[in-house]
Amino acid sequence: MAQRPQAKPQVQWRPDPERHDRMVYRRCGRSGLMLPAVSLGLWHNFGEDTPHQVKRAICRAALDQGITHFDLANNYGPPPGSAEEAFGQILATDFAGLRDQLIISSKAGYRMWEGPYGEWGSRKYLIASCDASLKRMGLDYVDIFYSHRFDPDTPLEETMGALDHIVRSGRALYVGISSYNTHRMAEAVAILKDLGTPCIIHQPSYNMLNRWVERDGLLDALTERGIGSIAFTPLAQGMLSAKYLKGIPEGSRAAQGKSMFPEWLTDETLAALRGLNDLAGARGQTLAQMAVAWVLRKGGVTSALIGASKPEQVVDCAGAVRNLDFSEAELARIDALVARTSSINLWAQSSEDAGD
Repeated sequence: MAQRPQAKPQVQWRPDPERHDRMVYRRCGRSGLMLPAVSLGLWHNFGEDTPHQVKRAICRAALDQGITHFDLANNYGPPPGSAEEAFGQILATDFAGLRDQLIISSKAGYRMWEGPYGEWGSRKYLIASCDASLKRMGLDYVDIFYSHRFDPDTPLEETMGALDHIVRSGRALYVGISSYNTHRMAEAVAILKDLGTPCIIHQPSYNMLNRWVERDGLLDALTERGIGSIAFTPLAQGMLSAKYLKGIPEGSRAAQGKSMFPEWLTDETLAALRGLNDLAGARGQTLAQMAVAWVLRKGGVTSALIGASKPEQVVDCAGAVRNLDFSEAELARIDALVARTSSINLWAQSSEDAGD
């Protein structure tokens, strides 16, 4: 009787031992926390509409590039909560035994469940949401927990008091805020300082096309206070990549209407993007790498928070750290090209929510 061929034993994945040599790590403000210059956000492509094997491959690629920070929120999916559940599975399998080598963050502020207690900045919502996030990821604590957006109807003292409690109760090590304008940031930071739980990081949208943080004075204000920053949408939802240089490809965010409007991709905008792509090539970079490097250029931004739909995109963006320097001529050329796209504001709603 012929013997059945024995299945080959599967080789367990291990992260590249040289991964930390590939990445640049920066101190987050005046805290003791070091963040990778490039972090991975799980806003898109980690819901139930993406195969789990793809999510695993993206996270593995990130860690192999020295990306130690993984950023989530309660509502990431779809459906809400599914990104945290998926990442919890990856923590238990691919990243088993690596928890102390990772920075994991989550947030609460946007709608998560029905009724009057499922969004914004009340103490009830923030603490309940944090508990649910920890359960979904199978964690005892997150490294950073954020107020995801300013709540105009809840006293800021209550929102910041909830963050303080989340740290003091062991649910998080640090706290941050996201998309608060300069005025509201200053108020929140002062409250947290008085409570004894300092705000160490702010997460605003920022890229070559969307510079509201510069006009608002936010980056300078954060630096003055010793607070770090992590810029989300550094690729402007994919506009600052090679994806749209020839128009709108099928299956892209613009084609699906996922936080990206096709009307932004006018002939004038496409011409500007092609000009930026030519400049990136002259620098020996891809357009995505130059976009990430531009966000990190001054040192005022601690980390650039990228998203990815495939592992190759993570590797590409992480390669930006090999050239973070710009000449004055290059910066002037970028400014001239993006002046044609001044009407684009990828996160106007969030910055306006922060109030004046």
